[in-house]
Amino acid sequence: MIEFRGAGPAEFTERLDTVIGIYTAAMRPPADQIAGRKTIMRNHTTYPYFQCYFAELRDSSLSSGNREKPYVVGFAYGFRGAPGQWWHDVVLRALTEQSGPEAAHAWLGHAFELAEVHVHPDYQGKGIGRAMIRTLCAGRPERSVVLSTHDRPTAARHLYASLGFVDLLSGFVFPGGYEEYAVAGRPLPLR
Repeated sequence: MIEFRGAGPAEFTERLDTVIGIYTAAMRPPADQIAGRKTIMRNHTTYPYFQCYFAELRDSSLSSGNREKPYVVGFAYGFRGAPGQWWHDVVLRALTEQSGPEAAHAWLGHAFELAEVHVHPDYQGKGIGRAMIRTLCAGRPERSVVLSTHDRPTAARHLYASLGFVDLLSGFVFPGGYEEYAVAGRPLPLR
């Protein structure tokens, strides 16, 4: 049975090796990028209103006294975007250039930035990512949720579209990068 459990910055940081293991299994990044990704994730915990959810597999067939420690199969986290955060500033600038300051402010002026959503490949396709996004976004006070994802037809792109996300930027290359991303958003609350 999969359960979703919220975690704040301290527990997320304590479980960073587990988180990086899931990220690596799901994304298969080059080995030389893992240390940098770990640093970025640790830094994200200092952002305003950071919140994480872990998807944990629990064996309900065991009696409560004999239950094993839950096995983390996925995680999702985000925070409120704010000036001075790298992703926020880069996307705000690009969106302002493309769509104007009013549209950029409407999307990013009071936004929840969905930074990471990853499910171990052995558990993908079972609705875990969708459930984590819904759980993470439930009750958020921000007016929108925004994210970036590879700009190609992936399961993640399909998932975001099915949740009502629309492309704000497409074919976008972050400074220092080479891959194309889509920046997507949708109003909150998620229904």
